[in-house]
Amino acid sequence: MPPARRAVPPARRAVLRVLPLLLCAPLAACGAPAGTADTAEGDIRRAVARWSAAPPGRLAGIPLEDWAYEVTSVRRDGVRAFARAELRYRLAGYDTAPAGSAREVELVRDGAAWRVTGDRPAPGAPPQLWDQGPVTVARGAHSLVLGAGRPPQELSAIAAEADRAVPAVRAAWPQRWAGRVVVLVPGTLDAMAALLGRPASEYRGLGAVTTGRVGAGPHPADRVVVNPEGYAELTGEGRRIVLTHEVTHVATRAATSERTPLWLSEGFADWAAYRGTGGAVPGAAPELARAVRRGELPGALPADEAFGFGGDPEAVARAYEGAWLACRLIAAKWGDAALVRLYGKAGREPLPTALAGTLGLDLPELTRAWQAYLREELGP
Repeated sequence: MPPARRAVPPARRAVLRVLPLLLCAPLAACGAPAGTADTAEGDIRRAVARWSAAPPGRLAGIPLEDWAYEVTSVRRDGVRAFARAELRYRLAGYDTAPAGSAREVELVRDGAAWRVTGDRPAPGAPPQLWDQGPVTVARGAHSLVLGAGRPPQELSAIAAEADRAVPAVRAAWPQRWAGRVVVLVPGTLDAMAALLGRPASEYRGLGAVTTGRVGAGPHPADRVVVNPEGYAELTGEGRRIVLTHEVTHVATRAATSERTPLWLSEGFADWAAYRGTGGAVPGAAPELARAVRRGELPGALPADEAFGFGGDPEAVARAYEGAWLACRLIAAKWGDAALVRLYGKAGREPLPTALAGTLGLDLPELTRAWQAYLREELGP
């Protein structure tokens, strides 16, 4: 693939799992004298509340607000105790609802009092960026970049690129959105995978992914998570395309739902990223171009499962390239505004209804038009 496409396709919307909280066994069963268990648990909860009254000093510089630990269960083991808690916090100016993190707080009994000695992700829960080391902050006009184990100049460069991406996305997606983006830059590919709770193999070679909740309403801001290893391999143009693609997902999130086909959401993000580049289509869609020239014209628009990782990387690339060209065709033939309207409708209505209401055709007709477009743009 040419450098501009090396981190595209970006991974599908990653959804961080919220693992069920484990319930502790009754404290009396641990040998606590009758009538003292409730008192001890209350002391432990109060100790956690005092300790967590404000973000720790090592997080200075991160614009945190509404920081709070809510203890959900307590387990005692002699002079040690473990409190399962849900951390809630906001990034000021970015999150419209609290972000969450399942935590385990360790305490020891010091005389008659309990003292916190450790705080870590709950078993099975993904870490926060600050669990991976000291966090450095870079601020842009439209971006907040948080990095762990990365040099400040790299974070500043990413903030500058994100700042260029935001106006480009506004031009492609004129609907209302926050117009700002949070970017996380972990130290390594393995650290990135840990943040997302997925195997590193799913992200190798990619430049970035976006996490977030689909649909409208208050929610934590989407996080664009950079793979520092894949991102470093890109040209300047490739980095611009990757970040513009991911910021497009941030912008369109409120209009995206489970109804939205992935060929439309991923294709639209690529269309926004490639607008105005002026590059030749075969060079930006090499895998699909080779397939068309071999006479292997796709029989249908890419299905959702075609965008999954872990399979044939060339097949995944063809899915993303085909999705991009479908959106490029719609914008060229029916206009940019029609493509935007289709995206909005497809998140609220069945796709056939959305197609009829915006383009005046059904899915088979769009598929035939797309196949003709592939032959015209990619054929010999």
